Amino acid sequence: MGKEQQMAHGIIEKLGGSSNIQSLMHCMTRIRVNLHDPSKADLKGLKEVDGVLGVVEDDTLQIIVGPGIVNRVTLAMSEETGMNIQSVDETDPMDLEQLARMNKDAINKKNATPFKQFLRKIASIFIPLIPAIVASGLIAGMSNVAVRMGADPESSIMQMLSLIGWGVFSYLAVFVGINTAKEFGGTPALGGAAGILLINPGLANITLFGDPLVVGRGGLIGVMLAAVLIAFLEKRIRKFVHPSIDIIVTPTLALLITGFATLFVLQPVGGFLSDLITKGLLNLIDIGGIFSGLILAGTFLPLVVTGLHQGLTPVHMELINTIGDDPLLPILAMGGAGQVGAAFAIYFKTKNQRLRKVIKGGLPVGMLGIGEPLIFGVTLPLGRPFLTACLGAAVGGAFQAFYEVATIAIGVSGIPLVFLVNANEMVLYLVGLVIAYFFGFLFTWTFGFKESMAKDI
Repeated sequence: MGKEQQMAHGIIEKLGGSSNIQSLMHCMTRIRVNLHDPSKADLKGLKEVDGVLGVVEDDTLQIIVGPGIVNRVTLAMSEETGMNIQSVDETDPMDLEQLARMNKDAINKKNATPFKQFLRKIASIFIPLIPAIVASGLIAGMSNVAVRMGADPESSIMQMLSLIGWGVFSYLAVFVGINTAKEFGGTPALGGAAGILLINPGLANITLFGDPLVVGRGGLIGVMLAAVLIAFLEKRIRKFVHPSIDIIVTPTLALLITGFATLFVLQPVGGFLSDLITKGLLNLIDIGGIFSGLILAGTFLPLVVTGLHQGLTPVHMELINTIGDDPLLPILAMGGAGQVGAAFAIYFKTKNQRLRKVIKGGLPVGMLGIGEPLIFGVTLPLGRPFLTACLGAAVGGAFQAFYEVATIAIGVSGIPLVFLVNANEMVLYLVGLVIAYFFGFLFTWTFGFKESMAKDI
């Protein structure tokens, strides 16, 4: 039996056996399962399975195993259980609603606050889009760097790279509309149609109240509002329509009502909310300066622990759409850098070989912007190093805020993010990254870790 098969078997056993697993999914670093009876799962034993870096109890049980290996272990679990694998973007939203009701009593109350539930919904919309956003962002960033270094932007190869890199961002509203409708129990295609309403070039030809409509006004916030509305209308209209004409009447009425509501109400409201968020953040960074960077970067890792950090994706996109770049992402990226510095300190200080092995496996991907293996496998279980990692991140965030470093697109943090940073700020970003590494290392080495912490790891 191979390593992945052994790991999959151990996970299944601690989950209460194949018969207790209701659905099987995975994202970039986590295996996500829904259980028939959560009480049958041995969570303590699950955390001790070799290769499991951490466990997050949520609407779905999330088992952190790290990038790359998550695909292989999930496949092995699928083969052993006979269950089909669903990626996070393939889950039937109606099934999720049903599962949420079934597991409602089992959800920890502290994780079920309205604000956290809201962020979870937003995260569920954007998590499936991450691979495409990351790939497109890196290609767009590298082509931008090539142009700044002297490449002819009118050449065929640069035109093709630009087409490949910026394509997803041009039609992101459609993808967001599709996922939003799915998340709220509607038909995905209708959600996509709602998204098109806000990016259709024909908007420029329409005048309301004496002013022409603006293509893209309202951004992704407007798109999500429109998609939520069309999902809501679809479900309500269906209750009053005879099944024989449902396929014609329900989607037609839902789209027609959503279309007018979007043009008259949702686009202006989305634009107002977009402006409020972007201007508020920009003022916070401008007025607070170093202090704002310190707080934002220093408090980002706790958000990553909950998996809710993906809920900030529309905020990053609105900043790019509004001002042309994103000064928030480089600041928050320092969270992972502080984590890397703390992990290096522990690696050189500890004699615990199992801990060193986990760090050795997590550092490369941590430097490439995937911090969960180090969070759940190293700093969070140890306790104090998680705090010193946050302190190191805070110093790096202060540096990024002071020099107003910004990205032209969104993607993974760490070293790869340098390709998305404005070309004249790339060196500054790397300096800030090294600063976060250094202070995460320094704080952890001096007062964040002692060998006695590692005896139970």
